[in-house]
Amino acid sequence: MDEIRVALIEDHAIVRQGLRAMIDREPDLRVVGEAPSAGQATAMLERTRPKVVLLDLRLTGGSECDGLSADEWLILESIKQGAKGFVLKDVDLTELVRAIRAVHRGESAFDSRSAGVVVRWMHGSQRSGGAPGDITPREREILTLLARGLSNVAIGQRLYISAATVKFHVGNVMQKLGARRRAEAVYAASKLGLI
Repeated sequence: MDEIRVALIEDHAIVRQGLRAMIDREPDLRVVGEAPSAGQATAMLERTRPKVVLLDLRLTGGSECDGLSADEWLILESIKQGAKGFVLKDVDLTELVRAIRAVHRGESAFDSRSAGVVVRWMHGSQRSGGAPGDITPREREILTLLARGLSNVAIGQRLYISAATVKFHVGNVMQKLGARRRAEAVYAASKLGLI
């Protein structure tokens, strides 16, 4: 049986230890390296040469971005960057192991939630208002001013546009980021590096 060499890149030690314990119980899987940060991952990956990498896409050392919209963006961006599989952290061990084996065989592997995101994106139902990467320069300006706590009127005065126009842009941004409140939009935008 061909051994599948797996590397873990996750900033939470307890999560790395749990993943290692579960993966190492599988006869054909072996964790060959771990790293708590992207900076430390490079040397570990060069040294261990894994076939599959389990990567926490939010190596923040703390809180994660709430809301599916951030997850949707991460899923789509990781695929654009060449990922062959994507599973969210709430999958069970059986599904995770299945995904690792599928990716090792050169197949794609997605948990049902991630697959749904991809299907909706492909059919355009989730992109009707755009995606986080579609934030316009004007919307970024408005997000930056929202982050400073300015009202629509104050933002309009700074940008020489009406408060109604600001409200229109804020609505578009909230839709693109899947946010229900202005604070959620600012939080998601900062986590996604948009502001």
